[in-house]
Amino acid sequence: MTRPFGSISVLRLGLVQASLGAIVVLTTSTLNRVMVVEMALPALLPGLLLALHYVVQISRPRMGHGSDLGRRRTPWIIGGMVTLAAGGWLAALATVWMGSSAVAGIALAVLAYTLIGLGVAASGTSLLALLAKRVPAERRAAAATTVWIMMIVGFVVTAGVAGSLLDPFSPGRLLGVAGGVAASAVLLTVLAVMGLEGPAQPAAEAPAPIAFKQALVDAWGEPRARRFTVFVFVSMLAFSMQDLILEPFAGLVFGLTPGATTQLSGTQHGGALVGMLIAAAAGSRWAGRHWGSLRSWTVWGCAASALALGGLVCAGLVGPNWPLRLNVFALGLATGAFSIAAIGSMMGLAGAGEAGHEGVRIGLWGAAQAMAFALGGVLGTAASDLTRWLLADAGPAYALVFLLDAGLFLWAARLAARVEPRARAARINVGERYEPQPAGGL
Repeated sequence: MTRPFGSISVLRLGLVQASLGAIVVLTTSTLNRVMVVEMALPALLPGLLLALHYVVQISRPRMGHGSDLGRRRTPWIIGGMVTLAAGGWLAALATVWMGSSAVAGIALAVLAYTLIGLGVAASGTSLLALLAKRVPAERRAAAATTVWIMMIVGFVVTAGVAGSLLDPFSPGRLLGVAGGVAASAVLLTVLAVMGLEGPAQPAAEAPAPIAFKQALVDAWGEPRARRFTVFVFVSMLAFSMQDLILEPFAGLVFGLTPGATTQLSGTQHGGALVGMLIAAAAGSRWAGRHWGSLRSWTVWGCAASALALGGLVCAGLVGPNWPLRLNVFALGLATGAFSIAAIGSMMGLAGAGEAGHEGVRIGLWGAAQAMAFALGGVLGTAASDLTRWLLADAGPAYALVFLLDAGLFLWAARLAARVEPRARAARINVGERYEPQPAGGL
């Protein structure tokens, strides 16, 4: 019989999530900025590359199923992190190559971002499945909060340190910083999971083998899981549209350097960290009340994200006099609040169904997020290129894209209100046991 994870074990898994976030933040922010501003390439290029790595993550359900059938998840976590680290450094090398040979650089980038997607799918899905399986039901949401907060810490620390080391910018500095982050992430992951999972699960206790297709059909057949999948897709589509254009926007409209825009990304992630802490604290303080429910924080977090994006619309029209850093912090605050509530629901749902199939459920939601990010990255960057071509002035062009994104967040808020009806949501709070209820279809 395996022992449930305590607080220390959860913190160790959080270190793995922080390592994953440290590599990812360089590809989604710094390399994106360097391609667009320093290399003078179309914003659509990094958008397509990041879309590729998200498309590859559609393999998440298959990765989760594989770790479900295996008797240990640790090899999937470490192997995925090594793959991710290799892809992250190769992505930096590819970006450097683009300055002298665009064709060679882009070809290498395709390989690099494919490895990044495979690494995130294997490591991230297996980690969350292990968390859902080994953490008691009443502590799953709190454990998810801890792990996600540590991932945001990885974003913030990496963005701040990398930003300071990148100025004055040079290709050599970029490769050195990327290599240091990749090596540190792998080392920290190995140390964090060493001996954590314990001996292999006895064959007698392992779940009965089931074909992947049937496991996926069973997961999609759960009504609440299906509704949650749709919400994840729309909310992550809204989030991803602004993610890839924020740093180029700050560089082109506000004249910020690569290091400064990387630090701006850290400000956004810092706001997300604060938002997560506030939402988690409210769930503990007002458990059983409206302001402690996952539903309330998800709905109003999406609405507040739309409001913060409205501020970025104003930033595009007003220009450098706008308090950009404060606005970006507010955006992070709102997205952090809604995301931690959604994560709490996800962990509860993952452990609420049939035991031994947590990986498939988490993989299903991960695939929905990946598809949304793939589409959102392309839509956001393509829309910014198109509006800049039509309007010539970068400020109003970006403002139009941010306005569209705000509308998507309002739609996500409406969907979130339907994922969990109010009468049921009042009984489901951050840190509480998640009890499945009968529900209809979409």
